[in-house]
Order: sequence, then C-alpha cells, then structure tokens
Amino acid sequence: MSTKIITLTTDFGLKDPYVAEMKAAILGICPNAAIIDITHEIEKFSIRMGAYVLASAVPYFPKGTIHVAVVDPGVGTQRRPILIQTQQGFFIGPDNGLLILAAEHQGISRIHEITNSRFMLPRVSSTFHGRDVFAPAAAHLANGVQPTEFGPEIRDAVKPAFTKVTLRKDVLVGEVLHVDNFGNIMTNISEKEIARIRMKDVVNVELTNHKLKLKLCKAYGEATPQEPLALIGSHNYLEIAINQGNAAAEFKTKLGDKIKLSLA
Repeated sequence: MSTKIITLTTDFGLKDPYVAEMKAAILGICPNAAIIDITHEIEKFSIRMGAYVLASAVPYFPKGTIHVAVVDPGVGTQRRPILIQTQQGFFIGPDNGLLILAAEHQGISRIHEITNSRFMLPRVSSTFHGRDVFAPAAAHLANGVQPTEFGPEIRDAVKPAFTKVTLRKDVLVGEVLHVDNFGNIMTNISEKEIARIRMKDVVNVELTNHKLKLKLCKAYGEATPQEPLALIGSHNYLEIAINQGNAAAEFKTKLGDKIKLSLA
C-alpha cells in the first residue's frame, strides 16, 4: 500500500492533547499515513484565517493529498461534516466555509456529507469531531474507501462572504483575510481581479481607518525602509505592507476589515 499524505490545519494550538489525538485516530486506521502539520496556530474560531492559510499551503502538496482542517465553532450543532473531492485532492472538515476557498482553487468535482458511522470512531463526541469524525474519515479515504461511501452528495456547501470580491464603478471591494507575522495585510483580492481594473504603478487603497496612495510594487525592497506599499504576494493576493515595518499595526487593521482598491 502506498503512503498517503494527510495534512492537518487547526486552531487547537499545541498545549493540549487534541492534535495528538487526531494523529492517533488516523494512525490507528491507516498506520502508514504521512501526517503533515500545516499549522495549529490559526486564531481561535477564525474561519477566515483558516481558509486563507489552507488555500495558501495546499497548492504545493502532491496530487491526491488529503487535507483535514478544523476551525469549528459550530461543532456539535446542525452544521455538516463534509468531504470535498477536487481535481487535485481531498478536503475534510466542517461545512462552515473553511474548506471552500482552497477547494475552489483546485476545481471542485463533488462534495459529500459525511454521515456513514462506519468511517467514524465508535463513540463520537459532540465537541471533538476533529478526532472522532474528520481524522477517521481521512484515514479511511487514505486506505482506499471511495468518497461516495461516506454519505450523500450535496450541492449547497456554505460559501462565506470572505471568498467574494465585488467590482463597483471601477472600485474593487474585498476584505482582510490574514495578517502575517511581519504585519503584512493579506487581502482576498487576487491578481486576476486586479487585472479587471487595469491597475498600473500607483493605486488608491481605502482601509477602515486610512486612505492611502501606494506604489504597486513587485517586491518589498522596491520601497524605502518604513515606506508603505502594495504588491501581489507569493500567494497571488494583494498585500498592503511597510518595508521593514508593520502595516497592520500602523494602519490599525484587523481580520475582516473591508478594503477598497481603485486606480490612482
């Protein structure tokens, strides 16, 4: 049996035993799984941040990789556990918008609700589906169980507002998905969307607390130290940054803030 890669992305942190329990559940079913931690430091309950980090990391994994993501404030409620099959791999987690950004980038083939108890642990806690539902599903999938066996196909998976960018009179309206450890402000506005307004060297950026006119750069070093700039980052999303500074702190920006982008 070939080794299958299973990735984990959660807001669990590493202080508690939760991540180890998920890995134990996987290895108990699929002992030869290669488990890769993307991160367990997603901001608590931040579906938006989890979606961005997942979408940023998954393109670099081999075809057929199984991605398990758990940022799940609705665990134990009526929200559904789902399995998404794409043209490149699989996503398993809660139907709360966490998986959709990454899955859409890979081309969604079909989505199944996970209802078959055969592929869960014998006792399912109402507060820890990461261990009892999602991890076992990933392990069984790695063992060769077909997606159709997990449950019925669905076509109405949750698609949150933070995946959408609108164009209003030559103004792109998006939002902040993530702030990295350098204080760079990561938005949901992609390079493709920026091309729609034929943006060139200078752009107008409106944040919640600031209106800026910024150079559209290709690298941070094209701006002088402590100078703000805009650029398309390594994940093909618009970033607002300060060369060798902290843009999020300077501009008092947080996750979910709206951002408007237009020609200068």
